[in-house]
Amino acid sequence: MSAPTDEDETLTAALRRELAACAKAGETVTYQDLAWRVAFPGPHAIHRLTELLEALVRDDHAAGRPLLAALAVSRAQKNAAGDGIPGRGFFQLLNELGRYAGPDQGPEAAACHARELQDALVYWR
Repeated sequence: MSAPTDEDETLTAALRRELAACAKAGETVTYQDLAWRVAFPGPHAIHRLTELLEALVRDDHAAGRPLLAALAVSRAQKNAAGDGIPGRGFFQLLNELGRYAGPDQGPEAAACHARELQDALVYWR
């Protein structure tokens, strides 16, 4: 991703606020609903949103905080209970950061997300 623009910084702050509100409510949010809630501009809003979520992951990881972005989930990827989990890029990034060593979908990914989500809910509430 290129250097953040002023708009990126504004959107990142809005994403962080909305995800923190979700944590306080103890709920996840789909990428689409998150984009709608923060009035994310198009075109390619979801792609851009996921890029900013990756930046949040990197920031939280570097600061030693649980990952607030774990509250953002895909409608397409689900765990065994049918609940949404993040898209493949989330798990690929965790692999890159040395935070997870496993596949980007399936039961191992769902278990990784469950741990990250629980940590985030406890910390960000």
